Amino acid sequence: MRSFSNLWYWIMLAVLWSTASHWVIGVPFDMISRARRQGGQVQADLETLVRINVERMLYISRSAGIWLIGLVAFLLTVLIVLGFYYNVEFAQALLFLLGPVTILMLLSLRTAVKIEAGENNGEALHRRLFRHRISTQFLGMVAIFVTSLFGMWQNMHLGVLG
Repeated sequence: MRSFSNLWYWIMLAVLWSTASHWVIGVPFDMISRARRQGGQVQADLETLVRINVERMLYISRSAGIWLIGLVAFLLTVLIVLGFYYNVEFAQALLFLLGPVTILMLLSLRTAVKIEAGENNGEALHRRLFRHRISTQFLGMVAIFVTSLFGMWQNMHLGVLG
């Protein structure tokens, strides 16, 4: 289960952050750009799609939020213990994937709350979605950088021992 030396792990990491960067609150980024340029019906479609996704996210968080927080905290704790106390590389690799995704989910939830509070149309919506995309890209860059540093250290460390 050598994860950090497996090419598929790195492909999955790149696809994860590429996909997360393209889908902003469940809306494809090209639709956001097109709505900003063209307006009209495309803008109305964007606002409708964002409203549907925001309402869905907030409904789930308000109805099952405590259970989801407990489940995610349990899962991350298990991965931390397995990965760093028992030195299971597969758990470390999963933690480096799921840890930043958890932060991304919190950022998305915060953005959804701000959109619901009034930034739900026109230029304010565009600004909020662009800010969310930039923060997602920054989080992805940091996550990939930290994961690659740890993965290289892990590979060199195991290469010396093995």
